[in-house]
Amino acid sequence: MTLRSRDFWFVLALALLVLGIGIGLRDPWPADEPRFVLVAKQMVESGQMLIPHRGAEIYPDKPPLFMWLLAAAHALTGEWRVAFLLPSLLASLGTIALTFDLALKLWGRRAARLAALMLLFAFQFTYQAKRAQIDPFLVFAMTAATHAFMSHALLAPSRASHAAGWFMAAIGTISKGVGALALLMLPVIAVARRIAGRSPLPHEPQQTAVSALVGAGSVPRPSHWAWGLLAFIAAASLWLLPLAIAALTWNDPEVNAYVREILLGQTARRYANPDHHFQPWWYFAEVMATTWLPFVLAWPWALPYAWRRLRTRRDARIFIPLAWSALVLLFFSASPGKRDMYILPILPMLCVALAPGLVFAARRRGFRRLVLGFVLALSLPLLVGGLMAVFGEPKFEAKQEAARELSGQVDGLWWMLAVVGATGLAAAIGWRTRHALRACFVLMTALWLGLSTVAYPLLDAHSSGRAVMQRARAAVAPDTVLGLVGWREQHLLQAIGPVVEFGFKRPVAEQFSAAVEWLRAAPAQRALFADAATVPACADRALATDLGKGNRRDWLLLRGDAVAACPPP
Repeated sequence: MTLRSRDFWFVLALALLVLGIGIGLRDPWPADEPRFVLVAKQMVESGQMLIPHRGAEIYPDKPPLFMWLLAAAHALTGEWRVAFLLPSLLASLGTIALTFDLALKLWGRRAARLAALMLLFAFQFTYQAKRAQIDPFLVFAMTAATHAFMSHALLAPSRASHAAGWFMAAIGTISKGVGALALLMLPVIAVARRIAGRSPLPHEPQQTAVSALVGAGSVPRPSHWAWGLLAFIAAASLWLLPLAIAALTWNDPEVNAYVREILLGQTARRYANPDHHFQPWWYFAEVMATTWLPFVLAWPWALPYAWRRLRTRRDARIFIPLAWSALVLLFFSASPGKRDMYILPILPMLCVALAPGLVFAARRRGFRRLVLGFVLALSLPLLVGGLMAVFGEPKFEAKQEAARELSGQVDGLWWMLAVVGATGLAAAIGWRTRHALRACFVLMTALWLGLSTVAYPLLDAHSSGRAVMQRARAAVAPDTVLGLVGWREQHLLQAIGPVVEFGFKRPVAEQFSAAVEWLRAAPAQRALFADAATVPACADRALATDLGKGNRRDWLLLRGDAVAACPPP
Protein backbone atom coordinates (compact mmCIF):
# COMPACT_ATOMS: atom_id res chain seq x y z
CA MET A 1 0.00 0.00 0.00
CA THR A 2 1.41 3.38 -1.01
CA LEU A 3 1.59 6.34 1.35
CA ARG A 4 -1.13 8.09 -0.65
CA SER A 5 -3.55 5.19 -0.44
CA ARG A 6 -2.73 4.67 3.24
CA ASP A 7 -3.56 8.32 3.98
CA PHE A 8 -6.79 8.08 1.98
CA TRP A 9 -8.05 4.97 3.77
CA PHE A 10 -7.01 6.35 7.16
CA VAL A 11 -9.00 9.55 6.59
CA LEU A 12 -11.99 7.62 5.25
CA ALA A 13 -11.92 5.14 8.17
CA LEU A 14 -11.72 7.99 10.68
CA ALA A 15 -14.60 9.74 8.92
CA LEU A 16 -16.68 6.56 9.02
CA LEU A 17 -16.04 6.28 12.76
CA VAL A 18 -16.83 9.92 13.55
CA LEU A 19 -19.82 10.28 11.24
CA GLY A 20 -21.23 6.78 11.42
CA ILE A 21 -21.19 6.10 15.14
CA GLY A 22 -24.56 6.70 16.76
CA ILE A 23 -26.64 5.43 13.85
CA GLY A 24 -29.45 3.36 15.33
CA LEU A 25 -29.20 5.05 18.73
CA ARG A 26 -31.76 7.77 18.11
CA ASP A 27 -34.89 8.61 16.15
CA PRO A 28 -35.28 11.68 13.92
CA TRP A 29 -34.95 14.99 15.77
CA PRO A 30 -36.23 18.44 14.80
CA ALA A 31 -35.59 20.50 12.85
CA ASP A 32 -36.32 18.93 9.44
CA GLU A 33 -35.43 15.29 10.20
CA PRO A 34 -38.94 14.17 11.28
CA ARG A 35 -40.43 15.99 8.29
CA PHE A 36 -38.29 14.26 5.69
CA VAL A 37 -38.62 10.84 7.34
CA LEU A 38 -42.39 11.26 7.67
CA VAL A 39 -42.69 12.15 3.99
CA ALA A 40 -40.50 9.19 3.00
CA LYS A 41 -42.44 6.85 5.29
CA GLN A 42 -45.73 7.92 3.73
CA MET A 43 -44.21 7.35 0.28
CA VAL A 44 -43.28 3.79 1.24
CA GLU A 45 -46.66 3.06 2.81
CA SER A 46 -48.77 4.61 0.05
CA GLY A 47 -46.64 3.76 -2.97
CA GLN A 48 -47.01 7.38 -4.17
CA MET A 49 -43.40 8.39 -4.80
CA LEU A 50 -43.85 11.38 -7.10
CA ILE A 51 -45.98 13.82 -5.10
CA PRO A 52 -44.76 13.96 -1.49
CA HIS A 53 -47.26 14.31 1.35
CA ARG A 54 -46.98 15.45 4.94
CA GLY A 55 -50.01 13.91 6.56
CA ALA A 56 -52.99 14.58 4.32
CA GLU A 57 -51.43 17.65 2.69
CA ILE A 58 -49.03 17.80 -0.25
CA TYR A 59 -45.54 18.80 0.88
CA PRO A 60 -44.34 21.48 -1.59
CA ASP A 61 -41.22 22.84 0.09
CA LYS A 62 -38.52 20.53 -1.32
CA PRO A 63 -38.12 18.19 -4.31
CA PRO A 64 -38.61 14.51 -3.42
CA LEU A 65 -35.10 13.27 -4.35
CA PHE A 66 -33.80 13.16 -0.78
CA MET A 67 -36.98 11.43 0.39
CA TRP A 68 -36.41 8.85 -2.36
CA LEU A 69 -32.96 8.22 -0.93
CA LEU A 70 -34.47 7.73 2.53
CA ALA A 71 -37.00 5.29 1.11
CA ALA A 72 -34.22 3.40 -0.68
CA ALA A 73 -32.21 3.20 2.54
CA HIS A 74 -35.27 1.81 4.30
CA ALA A 75 -35.71 -0.77 1.55
CA LEU A 76 -32.13 -1.92 2.21
CA THR A 77 -32.31 -1.97 6.01
CA GLY A 78 -35.99 -2.40 6.83
CA GLU A 79 -35.58 -0.12 9.84
CA TRP A 80 -36.20 3.63 9.82
CA ARG A 81 -34.02 4.21 12.88
CA VAL A 82 -31.02 3.00 10.91
CA ALA A 83 -32.06 4.05 7.41
CA PHE A 84 -32.76 7.73 8.00
CA LEU A 85 -29.10 8.68 8.59
CA LEU A 86 -27.53 6.51 5.86
CA PRO A 87 -27.93 8.94 2.92
CA SER A 88 -26.22 11.73 4.85
CA LEU A 89 -23.42 9.40 5.99
CA LEU A 90 -22.68 8.08 2.49
CA ALA A 91 -22.91 11.54 0.94
CA SER A 92 -20.53 13.02 3.51
CA LEU A 93 -18.03 10.19 3.07
CA GLY A 94 -18.19 10.84 -0.66
CA THR A 95 -17.55 14.56 -0.12
CA ILE A 96 -14.49 13.83 2.00
CA ALA A 97 -13.18 11.33 -0.57
CA LEU A 98 -13.62 13.83 -3.42
CA THR A 99 -11.94 16.59 -1.43
CA PHE A 100 -8.98 14.35 -0.63
CA ASP A 101 -8.72 13.17 -4.24
CA LEU A 102 -8.76 16.64 -5.78
CA ALA A 103 -6.33 18.09 -3.23
CA LEU A 104 -4.03 15.12 -3.74
CA LYS A 105 -3.94 15.56 -7.51
CA LEU A 106 -3.43 19.32 -7.26
CA TRP A 107 -1.16 19.68 -4.21
CA GLY A 108 0.18 16.34 -2.98
CA ARG A 109 -0.26 13.92 -0.12
CA ARG A 110 0.20 16.09 2.97
CA ALA A 111 -2.00 18.87 1.65
CA ALA A 112 -4.71 16.35 0.77
CA ARG A 113 -4.63 14.83 4.25
CA LEU A 114 -4.90 18.23 5.95
CA ALA A 115 -7.66 19.43 3.63
CA ALA A 116 -9.77 16.31 4.25
CA LEU A 117 -9.24 16.39 8.03
CA MET A 118 -10.07 20.09 8.27
CA LEU A 119 -13.27 19.39 6.34
CA LEU A 120 -14.16 16.39 8.49
CA PHE A 121 -13.71 18.22 11.79
CA ALA A 122 -15.22 21.58 10.86
CA PHE A 123 -18.11 21.80 13.35
CA GLN A 124 -20.75 22.60 10.76
CA PHE A 125 -19.76 19.83 8.37
CA THR A 126 -19.69 17.15 11.07
CA TYR A 127 -22.95 18.32 12.60
CA GLN A 128 -24.78 18.34 9.27
CA ALA A 129 -23.23 15.01 8.22
CA LYS A 130 -24.83 13.42 11.29
CA ARG A 131 -28.25 14.86 10.47
CA ALA A 132 -30.93 13.57 8.08
CA GLN A 133 -31.20 16.78 6.10
CA ILE A 134 -30.85 17.56 2.41
CA ASP A 135 -27.70 19.63 2.86
CA PRO A 136 -25.14 16.78 3.19
CA PHE A 137 -26.36 15.29 -0.08
CA LEU A 138 -26.44 18.72 -1.73
CA VAL A 139 -22.85 19.34 -0.64
CA PHE A 140 -21.82 15.99 -2.13
CA ALA A 141 -23.55 16.68 -5.45
CA MET A 142 -22.03 20.16 -5.76
CA THR A 143 -18.59 18.91 -4.72
CA ALA A 144 -18.79 16.13 -7.30
CA ALA A 145 -19.76 18.66 -9.98
CA THR A 146 -17.00 21.14 -9.12
CA HIS A 147 -14.49 18.30 -8.79
CA ALA A 148 -15.37 17.19 -12.33
CA PHE A 149 -15.14 20.71 -13.77
CA MET A 150 -11.77 21.36 -12.11
CA SER A 151 -10.46 17.97 -13.21
CA HIS A 152 -11.43 18.82 -16.78
CA ALA A 153 -9.81 22.26 -16.60
CA LEU A 154 -6.67 21.44 -14.67
CA LEU A 155 -5.91 17.73 -14.89
CA ALA A 156 -7.29 15.45 -17.57
CA PRO A 157 -9.68 17.07 -20.07
CA SER A 158 -12.31 14.67 -21.33
CA ARG A 159 -15.88 14.61 -22.51
CA ALA A 160 -16.76 12.27 -19.65
CA SER A 161 -15.47 14.53 -16.87
CA HIS A 162 -17.16 17.59 -18.38
CA ALA A 163 -20.48 15.74 -18.70
CA ALA A 164 -20.13 14.36 -15.17
CA GLY A 165 -19.94 17.90 -13.83
CA TRP A 166 -23.18 18.86 -15.59
CA PHE A 167 -24.88 15.64 -14.48
CA MET A 168 -24.04 16.14 -10.79
CA ALA A 169 -25.00 19.82 -10.97
CA ALA A 170 -28.44 18.68 -12.14
CA ILE A 171 -28.65 16.09 -9.37
CA GLY A 172 -27.89 18.87 -6.89
CA THR A 173 -30.55 21.05 -8.53
CA ILE A 174 -33.32 18.47 -8.16
CA SER A 175 -32.34 17.85 -4.56
CA LYS A 176 -32.37 21.58 -3.75
CA GLY A 177 -32.63 24.30 -6.37
CA VAL A 178 -29.37 26.01 -5.41
CA GLY A 179 -27.45 22.97 -6.63
CA ALA A 180 -27.32 24.74 -10.00
CA LEU A 181 -24.77 27.12 -8.47
CA ALA A 182 -22.14 24.46 -9.22
CA LEU A 183 -22.38 25.63 -12.84
CA LEU A 184 -20.84 28.97 -11.79
CA MET A 185 -17.57 27.07 -11.94
CA LEU A 186 -17.75 27.26 -15.76
CA PRO A 187 -17.57 31.09 -16.10
CA VAL A 188 -14.87 31.13 -13.42
CA ILE A 189 -12.80 28.72 -15.51
CA ALA A 190 -13.44 30.87 -18.58
CA VAL A 191 -12.09 33.91 -16.71
CA ALA A 192 -9.05 31.87 -15.70
CA ARG A 193 -8.39 31.07 -19.35
CA ARG A 194 -8.53 34.75 -20.27
CA ILE A 195 -6.01 35.51 -17.55
CA ALA A 196 -3.85 32.68 -18.86
CA GLY A 197 -3.81 34.27 -22.27
CA ARG A 198 -2.19 37.45 -21.02
CA SER A 199 1.54 38.12 -21.14
CA PRO A 200 3.64 35.83 -18.94
CA LEU A 201 4.90 36.89 -15.57
CA PRO A 202 8.38 38.45 -15.63
CA HIS A 203 10.03 35.41 -14.06
CA GLU A 204 8.15 32.73 -16.04
CA PRO A 205 8.06 31.76 -19.71
CA GLN A 206 4.71 31.90 -21.51
CA GLN A 207 4.17 28.14 -21.53
CA THR A 208 4.75 27.78 -17.78
CA ALA A 209 2.31 30.57 -16.94
CA VAL A 210 -0.44 29.14 -19.11
CA SER A 211 -0.09 25.53 -18.01
CA ALA A 212 0.00 26.56 -14.36
CA LEU A 213 -3.29 28.37 -14.77
CA VAL A 214 -5.33 26.00 -16.93
CA GLY A 215 -4.26 22.54 -17.94
CA ALA A 216 -3.03 22.09 -21.48
CA GLY A 217 -5.85 21.39 -23.93
CA SER A 218 -8.54 22.02 -21.30
CA VAL A 219 -10.81 24.22 -23.43
CA PRO A 220 -14.08 22.27 -23.84
CA ARG A 221 -14.84 21.28 -27.40
CA PRO A 222 -18.33 21.93 -28.80
CA SER A 223 -19.10 18.23 -28.38
CA HIS A 224 -18.19 18.50 -24.69
CA TRP A 225 -20.74 21.26 -24.18
CA ALA A 226 -23.37 19.27 -26.04
CA TRP A 227 -22.77 16.17 -23.93
CA GLY A 228 -22.78 18.32 -20.81
CA LEU A 229 -26.18 19.83 -21.59
CA LEU A 230 -27.56 16.39 -22.42
CA ALA A 231 -26.23 15.04 -19.11
CA PHE A 232 -27.87 17.92 -17.22
CA ILE A 233 -31.20 17.37 -18.96
CA ALA A 234 -31.03 13.61 -18.39
CA ALA A 235 -30.38 14.00 -14.67
CA ALA A 236 -33.04 16.69 -14.19
CA SER A 237 -35.53 14.56 -16.13
CA LEU A 238 -35.35 11.86 -13.47
CA TRP A 239 -37.78 14.04 -11.52
CA LEU A 240 -39.04 16.78 -13.84
CA LEU A 241 -40.21 14.50 -16.67
CA PRO A 242 -42.59 12.34 -14.59
CA LEU A 243 -43.70 15.50 -12.76
CA ALA A 244 -44.56 17.19 -16.06
CA ILE A 245 -46.43 14.10 -17.26
CA ALA A 246 -48.42 14.01 -14.02
CA ALA A 247 -49.29 17.70 -14.25
CA LEU A 248 -50.47 17.32 -17.86
CA THR A 249 -52.41 14.06 -17.51
CA TRP A 250 -53.79 13.90 -13.98
CA ASN A 251 -55.86 17.09 -14.31
CA ASP A 252 -55.58 17.62 -10.55
CA PRO A 253 -55.65 21.25 -9.29
CA GLU A 254 -53.64 20.31 -6.20
CA VAL A 255 -50.90 18.77 -8.31
CA ASN A 256 -50.82 21.82 -10.58
CA ALA A 257 -50.54 24.10 -7.55
CA TYR A 258 -47.74 21.89 -6.22
CA VAL A 259 -45.83 22.18 -9.52
CA ARG A 260 -46.09 25.98 -9.47
CA GLU A 261 -44.98 26.20 -5.86
CA ILE A 262 -42.06 23.78 -6.07
CA LEU A 263 -40.68 25.27 -9.31
CA LEU A 264 -41.27 28.96 -8.58
CA GLY A 265 -42.36 29.65 -5.03
CA GLN A 266 -39.58 27.63 -3.42
CA THR A 267 -36.85 29.06 -5.66
CA ALA A 268 -37.13 32.59 -7.03
CA ARG A 269 -39.74 33.91 -4.60
CA ARG A 270 -38.09 32.38 -1.56
CA TYR A 271 -34.74 33.90 -2.55
CA ALA A 272 -36.00 37.39 -3.42
CA ASN A 273 -38.81 37.71 -0.87
CA PRO A 274 -38.33 35.19 1.98
CA ASP A 275 -40.78 34.84 4.82
CA HIS A 276 -38.28 34.19 7.62
CA HIS A 277 -34.62 33.66 8.59
CA PHE A 278 -33.81 37.33 8.08
CA GLN A 279 -30.13 38.10 8.71
CA PRO A 280 -27.72 40.99 7.95
CA TRP A 281 -25.48 40.86 4.89
CA TRP A 282 -22.41 39.98 6.98
CA TYR A 283 -24.13 37.04 8.70
CA PHE A 284 -22.07 34.37 6.92
CA ALA A 285 -18.81 35.87 8.17
CA GLU A 286 -20.02 35.08 11.67
CA VAL A 287 -21.04 31.58 10.59
CA MET A 288 -17.60 30.85 9.16
CA ALA A 289 -15.76 32.29 12.15
CA THR A 290 -17.70 30.15 14.64
CA THR A 291 -18.88 26.96 12.93
CA TRP A 292 -15.89 26.30 10.66
CA LEU A 293 -13.49 25.86 13.54
CA PRO A 294 -10.77 24.60 13.61
CA PHE A 295 -10.36 25.22 9.83
CA VAL A 296 -10.62 29.01 10.15
CA LEU A 297 -7.77 29.06 12.68
CA ALA A 298 -5.41 28.50 9.75
CA TRP A 299 -6.75 31.40 7.69
CA PRO A 300 -4.37 34.09 9.05
CA TRP A 301 -1.56 32.04 7.47
CA ALA A 302 -3.33 30.18 4.67
CA LEU A 303 -5.06 33.18 3.06
CA PRO A 304 -1.91 35.33 2.74
CA TYR A 305 -0.07 32.29 1.37
CA ALA A 306 -2.82 31.81 -1.22
CA TRP A 307 -2.75 35.50 -2.13
CA ARG A 308 1.01 35.40 -2.69
CA ARG A 309 0.63 32.44 -5.05
CA LEU A 310 -2.15 34.21 -6.92
CA ARG A 311 -0.16 37.42 -7.24
CA THR A 312 3.16 35.85 -8.22
CA ARG A 313 2.07 32.71 -10.11
CA ARG A 314 -1.56 33.31 -11.14
CA ASP A 315 -2.22 29.79 -9.87
CA ALA A 316 -5.58 28.47 -11.14
CA ARG A 317 -5.57 25.73 -8.53
CA ILE A 318 -6.25 28.50 -6.04
CA PHE A 319 -8.04 31.03 -8.22
CA ILE A 320 -10.80 28.77 -9.55
CA PRO A 321 -12.11 27.29 -6.26
CA LEU A 322 -11.67 30.60 -4.41
CA ALA A 323 -13.46 32.64 -7.08
CA TRP A 324 -16.30 30.11 -7.28
CA SER A 325 -16.67 30.12 -3.49
CA ALA A 326 -16.76 33.92 -3.49
CA LEU A 327 -19.54 33.96 -6.11
CA VAL A 328 -21.66 31.48 -4.14
CA LEU A 329 -21.06 33.44 -0.94
CA LEU A 330 -22.14 36.68 -2.65
CA PHE A 331 -25.24 34.97 -4.05
CA PHE A 332 -26.48 33.91 -0.63
CA SER A 333 -25.41 37.14 1.07
CA ALA A 334 -27.55 39.15 -1.35
CA SER A 335 -30.76 37.48 -0.16
CA PRO A 336 -32.36 38.87 3.01
CA GLY A 337 -33.15 35.32 4.15
CA LYS A 338 -30.13 33.35 5.34
CA ARG A 339 -29.46 30.12 7.21
CA ASP A 340 -26.07 28.90 8.36
CA MET A 341 -26.04 25.77 6.19
CA TYR A 342 -26.55 27.71 2.95
CA ILE A 343 -22.80 28.26 2.52
CA LEU A 344 -21.77 24.74 3.51
CA PRO A 345 -21.27 23.69 -0.18
CA ILE A 346 -18.28 26.02 -0.53
CA LEU A 347 -16.41 24.50 2.41
CA PRO A 348 -14.89 21.53 0.49
CA MET A 349 -13.63 23.77 -2.32
CA LEU A 350 -12.15 26.21 0.20
CA CYS A 351 -10.32 23.30 1.82
CA VAL A 352 -8.91 22.38 -1.60
CA ALA A 353 -7.97 25.96 -2.49
CA LEU A 354 -6.23 26.56 0.84
CA ALA A 355 -4.66 23.10 1.12
CA PRO A 356 -1.07 24.30 0.44
CA GLY A 357 -1.69 27.14 2.87
CA LEU A 358 -2.69 24.58 5.49
CA VAL A 359 0.67 22.86 5.02
CA PHE A 360 2.39 26.24 5.31
CA ALA A 361 0.38 27.12 8.45
CA ALA A 362 1.13 23.75 10.05
CA ARG A 363 4.84 24.67 9.98
CA ARG A 364 4.25 28.00 11.75
CA ARG A 365 4.62 27.99 15.51
CA GLY A 366 2.04 30.76 15.86
CA PHE A 367 -0.64 28.63 14.21
CA ARG A 368 0.19 25.62 16.35
CA ARG A 369 -0.05 27.77 19.48
CA LEU A 370 -3.44 29.05 18.34
CA VAL A 371 -4.66 25.48 17.80
CA LEU A 372 -3.36 24.46 21.21
CA GLY A 373 -5.21 27.40 22.74
CA PHE A 374 -8.38 26.25 20.99
CA VAL A 375 -7.96 22.74 22.40
CA LEU A 376 -7.51 24.10 25.92
CA ALA A 377 -10.37 26.58 25.56
CA LEU A 378 -12.71 23.72 24.65
CA SER A 379 -11.32 21.02 26.94
CA LEU A 380 -11.15 22.92 30.23
CA PRO A 381 -14.82 24.07 30.30
CA LEU A 382 -15.97 20.57 29.35
CA LEU A 383 -13.89 19.00 32.12
CA VAL A 384 -14.71 21.55 34.82
CA GLY A 385 -18.37 21.94 33.84
CA GLY A 386 -18.90 18.19 33.62
CA LEU A 387 -17.39 17.58 37.06
CA MET A 388 -19.37 20.44 38.59
CA ALA A 389 -22.58 18.99 37.17
CA VAL A 390 -21.75 15.51 38.54
CA PHE A 391 -20.73 16.58 42.05
CA GLY A 392 -22.84 19.70 42.46
CA GLU A 393 -26.11 21.24 41.37
CA PRO A 394 -25.22 24.24 39.20
CA LYS A 395 -28.02 26.21 37.62
CA PHE A 396 -26.91 25.16 34.15
CA GLU A 397 -27.40 21.49 34.98
CA ALA A 398 -30.81 22.06 36.52
CA LYS A 399 -31.95 24.12 33.54
CA GLN A 400 -30.85 21.53 30.98
CA GLU A 401 -32.34 18.61 32.90
CA ALA A 402 -35.67 20.38 33.38
CA ALA A 403 -35.90 21.47 29.74
CA ARG A 404 -35.31 17.93 28.50
CA GLU A 405 -37.07 16.00 31.27
CA LEU A 406 -33.83 14.32 32.32
CA SER A 407 -33.77 14.82 36.07
CA GLY A 408 -32.06 12.01 37.96
CA GLN A 409 -30.76 10.13 34.92
CA VAL A 410 -28.09 12.24 33.28
CA ASP A 411 -24.93 11.78 35.32
CA GLY A 412 -23.68 9.76 32.36
CA LEU A 413 -24.05 12.82 30.15
CA TRP A 414 -21.98 15.02 32.47
CA TRP A 415 -19.38 12.30 32.96
CA MET A 416 -19.08 12.02 29.19
CA LEU A 417 -18.40 15.74 28.84
CA ALA A 418 -15.82 15.55 31.62
CA VAL A 419 -14.09 12.59 29.96
CA VAL A 420 -14.02 14.41 26.61
CA GLY A 421 -12.50 17.45 28.31
CA ALA A 422 -9.92 15.29 30.09
CA THR A 423 -9.05 13.59 26.80
CA GLY A 424 -8.45 16.92 25.10
CA LEU A 425 -6.41 18.19 28.07
CA ALA A 426 -4.27 15.05 28.13
CA ALA A 427 -3.69 15.30 24.36
CA ALA A 428 -2.68 18.95 24.71
CA ILE A 429 -0.25 18.19 27.53
CA GLY A 430 1.19 15.17 25.74
CA TRP A 431 1.66 16.71 22.30
CA ARG A 432 1.90 20.37 23.28
CA THR A 433 2.67 22.94 20.59
CA ARG A 434 4.67 20.69 18.28
CA HIS A 435 1.72 18.40 17.47
CA ALA A 436 -1.19 20.65 18.43
CA LEU A 437 -3.20 19.56 15.37
CA ARG A 438 -3.09 15.95 16.54
CA ALA A 439 -4.42 17.03 19.93
CA CYS A 440 -7.17 18.99 18.18
CA PHE A 441 -8.27 16.06 16.03
CA VAL A 442 -8.22 13.71 19.03
CA LEU A 443 -10.40 16.13 21.02
CA MET A 444 -12.89 16.52 18.18
CA THR A 445 -13.06 12.75 17.68
CA ALA A 446 -13.69 12.19 21.39
CA LEU A 447 -16.38 14.88 21.43
CA TRP A 448 -18.38 13.42 18.56
CA LEU A 449 -17.98 9.86 19.83
CA GLY A 450 -19.23 10.92 23.26
CA LEU A 451 -22.20 12.88 21.93
CA SER A 452 -23.17 10.05 19.59
CA THR A 453 -22.95 7.17 22.08
CA VAL A 454 -24.01 8.85 25.33
CA ALA A 455 -26.04 11.96 24.53
CA TYR A 456 -28.10 10.40 21.74
CA PRO A 457 -29.76 7.69 23.88
CA LEU A 458 -30.27 10.01 26.86
CA LEU A 459 -31.85 12.85 24.90
CA ASP A 460 -33.71 10.83 22.31
CA ALA A 461 -37.07 10.23 24.01
CA HIS A 462 -37.62 13.95 24.57
CA SER A 463 -35.97 15.32 21.42
CA SER A 464 -37.71 12.91 19.04
CA GLY A 465 -41.17 13.49 20.50
CA ARG A 466 -41.45 9.82 21.46
CA ALA A 467 -41.88 10.49 25.19
CA VAL A 468 -44.85 12.84 24.88
CA MET A 469 -46.57 10.53 22.40
CA GLN A 470 -46.07 7.61 24.79
CA ARG A 471 -47.64 9.65 27.60
CA ALA A 472 -50.54 10.58 25.34
CA ARG A 473 -51.24 6.96 24.47
CA ALA A 474 -50.88 5.85 28.11
CA ALA A 475 -53.54 8.40 29.12
CA VAL A 476 -56.21 6.84 26.87
CA ALA A 477 -57.42 3.39 25.94
CA PRO A 478 -55.43 1.49 23.28
CA ASP A 479 -58.24 1.85 20.73
CA THR A 480 -58.94 5.53 21.39
CA VAL A 481 -58.30 7.66 18.32
CA LEU A 482 -56.13 10.72 18.97
CA GLY A 483 -56.82 13.86 16.98
CA LEU A 484 -53.70 16.00 16.50
CA VAL A 485 -54.02 19.79 16.76
CA GLY A 486 -51.06 22.14 16.33
CA TRP A 487 -48.89 19.10 15.77
CA ARG A 488 -45.38 18.85 14.44
CA GLU A 489 -44.01 16.17 12.13
CA GLN A 490 -42.39 14.19 14.96
CA HIS A 491 -45.78 13.66 16.62
CA LEU A 492 -47.35 12.01 13.61
CA LEU A 493 -44.14 10.04 13.03
CA GLN A 494 -43.98 8.83 16.65
CA ALA A 495 -47.73 8.34 17.14
CA ILE A 496 -48.78 5.09 18.80
CA GLY A 497 -52.12 3.59 17.85
CA PRO A 498 -54.82 5.22 15.73
CA VAL A 499 -54.53 8.97 15.03
CA VAL A 500 -56.08 11.54 12.72
CA GLU A 501 -54.95 15.06 11.85
CA PHE A 502 -56.71 18.13 10.54
CA GLY A 503 -54.02 19.66 8.36
CA PHE A 504 -50.54 20.97 9.01
CA LYS A 505 -50.36 24.35 7.33
CA ARG A 506 -54.03 24.96 8.00
CA PRO A 507 -54.50 27.71 10.63
CA VAL A 508 -54.52 26.21 14.10
CA ALA A 509 -57.87 27.81 14.96
CA GLU A 510 -59.44 26.01 12.03
CA GLN A 511 -57.72 22.77 13.05
CA PHE A 512 -59.15 23.08 16.56
CA SER A 513 -62.65 23.86 15.31
CA ALA A 514 -62.65 20.85 12.98
CA ALA A 515 -61.18 18.67 15.75
CA VAL A 516 -63.93 19.65 18.22
CA GLU A 517 -66.63 18.72 15.70
CA TRP A 518 -64.85 15.41 15.08
CA LEU A 519 -64.51 14.73 18.82
CA ARG A 520 -68.20 15.37 19.53
CA ALA A 521 -69.23 12.80 16.94
CA ALA A 522 -67.82 9.98 19.13
CA PRO A 523 -66.56 11.38 22.46
CA ALA A 524 -66.15 7.98 24.10
CA GLN A 525 -63.72 6.73 21.45
CA ARG A 526 -61.81 9.93 20.70
CA ALA A 527 -59.53 12.52 22.34
CA LEU A 528 -57.48 15.51 21.25
CA PHE A 529 -53.72 15.91 21.50
CA ALA A 530 -53.15 19.66 21.35
CA ASP A 531 -50.47 22.29 21.76
CA ALA A 532 -51.44 24.08 24.96
CA ALA A 533 -50.56 27.47 23.48
CA THR A 534 -53.16 27.00 20.72
CA VAL A 535 -56.08 25.83 22.89
CA PRO A 536 -58.72 28.60 22.97
CA ALA A 537 -60.24 30.04 26.13
CA CYS A 538 -63.48 28.13 25.61
CA ALA A 539 -61.74 24.89 26.58
CA ASP A 540 -61.75 23.98 30.28
CA ARG A 541 -58.10 23.30 31.09
CA ALA A 542 -59.03 21.99 34.53
CA LEU A 543 -60.60 18.99 32.78
CA ALA A 544 -57.64 18.47 30.46
CA THR A 545 -54.76 16.07 31.09
CA ASP A 546 -51.36 17.73 31.23
CA LEU A 547 -48.94 15.71 29.08
CA GLY A 548 -45.91 17.79 29.99
CA LYS A 549 -43.34 19.29 27.68
CA GLY A 550 -42.21 18.09 24.31
CA ASN A 551 -39.82 19.99 22.02
CA ARG A 552 -40.17 23.15 24.12
CA ARG A 553 -43.98 23.15 24.00
CA ASP A 554 -46.63 22.16 26.56
CA TRP A 555 -49.15 19.56 25.44
CA LEU A 556 -52.66 18.76 26.64
CA LEU A 557 -55.05 15.85 26.22
CA LEU A 558 -58.64 17.03 25.78
CA ARG A 559 -61.76 14.88 26.01
CA GLY A 560 -65.33 15.80 25.17
CA ASP A 561 -66.12 17.40 28.53
CA ALA A 562 -63.11 19.75 28.25
CA VAL A 563 -64.43 21.31 25.03
CA ALA A 564 -68.16 21.26 25.89
CA ALA A 565 -68.29 25.07 26.06
CA CYS A 566 -66.60 25.59 22.68
CA PRO A 567 -69.04 26.83 19.99
CA PRO A 568 -69.73 24.63 16.96
CA PRO A 569 -67.81 25.49 13.77
